[in-house]
Formats: sequence, structure tokens, C-alpha cells
Amino acid sequence: MLEIKDLNVHYGKVHAVKGVSLTVNKGEVVSLLGANGAGKSTILKTICGLKNASSGTIALNEKNILHVKPYKLVKEGLGYVPEGRKIYPLLTVKENLLSGAYHRHDRSEIASDLERIYELFPILKTKESVLAGNLSGGQQQMVAMGRAIMTRPQFLILDEPSMGLAPSVVAQIFDIIKTLQNLGLTMLLVEQNAFTALTIANRAYVLETGQMALEGTAEELRNNSQVREIYLGM
Repeated sequence: MLEIKDLNVHYGKVHAVKGVSLTVNKGEVVSLLGANGAGKSTILKTICGLKNASSGTIALNEKNILHVKPYKLVKEGLGYVPEGRKIYPLLTVKENLLSGAYHRHDRSEIASDLERIYELFPILKTKESVLAGNLSGGQQQMVAMGRAIMTRPQFLILDEPSMGLAPSVVAQIFDIIKTLQNLGLTMLLVEQNAFTALTIANRAYVLETGQMALEGTAEELRNNSQVREIYLGM
């Protein structure tokens, strides 16, 4: 479904992503691991059209999307939950969620999808008229995920969904990710909690200083001594 070949990305003279190649097959959850500054978020932003690549190719469903505008990528079935949530603090919860359906015209289906979001995140139903900026961090993350799901993505990218959240909320967020996985949604996940990420992923890649260092099934990487020591704290 997603195929990246020899991707290079620069920030000025800084070579942030160096010849990275990866694939995500339909129905898979793939985790992208690495230390801060390894280039993980840069890769996600480049996929989403928020950062320009220096060279390489990115294909979604065999279609080159390297220079496609972000709003057009939404129509191609690409959903994005950004690092730091990036919700609209002065809009209500419901308005934030509906903003994910801005490109859609199927009103009855939009209403149905909104109710589905409330089933996934019941707390949001009780707070649908509350300004999103007044929510807790965990609730804001739920809004960010719900907004992305409202786009009806075929492929969902999640950038650090558990960052800064209490352990109980993290567990809830990952329960939702597992639910989406069981529904067959294809996902690429960047997550600081490597152990949890490798628990739900089918496969994973490890980045070091902008380069691909390791790849394999989640089980292989969980049992890899280097990964266990550096990323799993074992």
C-alpha cells in the first residue's frame, strides 16, 4: 500500500533522512522506532506533503504522491494524527471532529461516522460542545485521532500518539489502535513507547541518525539484543 524508496530529506545543509526505504502492506501496522532526532517525524511529514523531499519516491497504492498537496492526499485516503495533536483549541470537540470530513459531501454517512467516533471515545460525546482547548491532554489526543478517522482513511499515520499522556490513557489509546487494526486499517506508527509499539505492530523499522539500521517482524525486533537494550530498556 505504501512504498518508500531511497528517500532523502534535508533541512538546509542538514541531511535529516538518508536513503530510507520502507514498505507498509495493506492491513499491516508498521512501527518506526528510533531516538529523538533520528528522522522519524520528518519521514511522516514528508509522506503527508508537509515537508519536501530532496530525492526518492513515495507511492501510495502505486501512485506517486511525493509532490501532492496535503489536502489532496486526504482525498487519496491518507489520514494523519500529528505529533502534539494540533487540534483547533477554539473550536468545540464536535467542530474539530467534523473538520476531518471537510472534503466529504455524504451528510448521512458523516453523521454515522461521528457516532462511531463517539462509540470509540465515549468521553467525547459528553464533551462535544466543550472547546477542545479546555480538554485534558488525553482527551485532545482522542479528538486528534477521531478527526483523522473522520476522513475515512485507507492508510493512517500516527506520530507519537502517547506522548505526554498518563499510563492509563496510553492504554486506552492503544486499545483504540488495536480496534482499528482489527477493522483492517493500515497504519504507520511512530511511538516513543517502543515496547507497546512492538506489541501491536506486525513489522518495524529502526532508524539511527536518518538511516535505516534494522528491520524485521515485531517479534524479531523484540528479541533483538540491540533493540532490547537501547529501546526496550531490557
